[in-house]
Amino acid sequence: MKKISQTQKTKFIFITGGVLSSLGKGLAAAAIGALMECRGLSITFQKLDPYINVDPGTMNPFQHGEVYVTDDGAETDLDLGHYERYTSAVLGQRNNYTTGRIYNSVITKERRGDYLGGTVQVIPHITDEIKNAIHQLDGETDIAIIEIGGTIGDIESLPFMEAIRQFRLDVGKENSIFIHVTWVPYIKTACEFKTKPTQHSVKELLAIGIQPDILLCRTEQQLSRELKEKISLFCNVPTDAVITAQDVESIYEVPLCFNREGLDDKILSLLHVWTGAPKLETWQELVRKVQHPTNRVIIAIIGKYVDLTESYKSLHESLVHGGIANDAHIELRYVSAEDLENQDSDALLAGCHGILVPGGFGKRGVEGKVKAITYAREKKIPFFGICLGMQLAVVEFARNVVGWQDADSSEFDLDTSHPVIYLMKEWFDYRTNQLQVRDESSEMGGTLRLGAYPCQVIKKTSASAAYGDKEIFERHRHRYEFNPKFRAELEGKGLVISGVSPDNTLVEIVELQDHPWFVGCQFHPEFKSQPLNPHPLFREFIKASLKHSGE
Repeated sequence: MKKISQTQKTKFIFITGGVLSSLGKGLAAAAIGALMECRGLSITFQKLDPYINVDPGTMNPFQHGEVYVTDDGAETDLDLGHYERYTSAVLGQRNNYTTGRIYNSVITKERRGDYLGGTVQVIPHITDEIKNAIHQLDGETDIAIIEIGGTIGDIESLPFMEAIRQFRLDVGKENSIFIHVTWVPYIKTACEFKTKPTQHSVKELLAIGIQPDILLCRTEQQLSRELKEKISLFCNVPTDAVITAQDVESIYEVPLCFNREGLDDKILSLLHVWTGAPKLETWQELVRKVQHPTNRVIIAIIGKYVDLTESYKSLHESLVHGGIANDAHIELRYVSAEDLENQDSDALLAGCHGILVPGGFGKRGVEGKVKAITYAREKKIPFFGICLGMQLAVVEFARNVVGWQDADSSEFDLDTSHPVIYLMKEWFDYRTNQLQVRDESSEMGGTLRLGAYPCQVIKKTSASAAYGDKEIFERHRHRYEFNPKFRAELEGKGLVISGVSPDNTLVEIVELQDHPWFVGCQFHPEFKSQPLNPHPLFREFIKASLKHSGE
């Protein structure tokens, strides 16, 4: 058997969605990537989003869900998190493009005179810019998987659809395929599946010049041969290219389900790529652990987006990964920080084996989060604070252990006499090797510390026990920092600084003495956790929570 030779071009898989949103295009793309890697092929991804924002960095989590951050500091769509969790791909700026970013680039070129005074139009200028973004991936890996955001029929996505239609003409059928994710609802009152939504969705696709090669049919139950033949007839797709994308209990079952449907075989056949049989043993063992855990642990997540858990997608999955590492089922209890401000802590937190306060922006719910931290500290419940959660752990310690009643972050109180968390006006960026300058008037998207930064881990700490390394690299997305002015006094009262920047100016990890497990980190470890390689801090947090539960 042979793989793609290094002299051959990258093969492209385009994934579109129809009927309605939230059908799981991102998960489908990630699962396909996992199957390609199981066959020994190298892969990369790209998400093309039709919204006009330049990136999701300033978007409301209620509307868009989580903002996922890459090593190089790109603020991207949450689907990039799925891609990195399921595969070994390391993604960055060129793996997520929006309409806003594409148009911004074209307008910049027009103002610069690159188009020599010509009339700038959607075709060819916008579509060429999109194709150029895709072509960046050519030659990098064996397979590139490109997901088009939105739903067929949306006016915003039309330039992207036109661009990928042209792209296939440019590179040829043997080098690119179209996979369309659609919906086949089961009507319980009639006791039958309905294929009409899929037919209409494919008709919309055909109307813009794209014939899908494979249909992924999201459905509650397995599709029969007869149903597949019907869809095949009306959608002009071979029967063996109509794939059941059945609902599953765990998202980590999806690669195995697709393999059983023959999806990876069909993709490689269409792309004229030959490999050996897929090596699925690690995924099979992973699913076994997820489906049959020995232990159970309850984790409370104290947040303000508890009604939309997509806002905490990577966090949720990282806790699951920590459970996998400890043979445990994770029961998540989302607790509204605002509710906690006005209710007794025991009423909302009693029975929890671990408490986690995640990152966030803004003052709403902050005092409820501080209250939860006090509860975890006093009751000796394992605690994990991430980003804002770490900052509020410092605030809580300053107020209730040191005795500075007005201690706060300058993000929330500019007049406090003890701003233990503050906006650092100047700091050295280890990623770019440049001095960064910022203040309160800087653009919202320009004042964040973004991407992977080094951290020196102090010996004989919980962080050191978890990582087992002296230096780590973790991804950041925050604006405010631990104030070094108060470091000595806080340490003198028992706050442990267990992780710092290489020059010892930025505090990255804090802990507490005389507590089973109390760790806060300035970075976002959830962005580097994978089901097959759980993040050390999540692994140890779940381990400590299990111990607290008595299981």
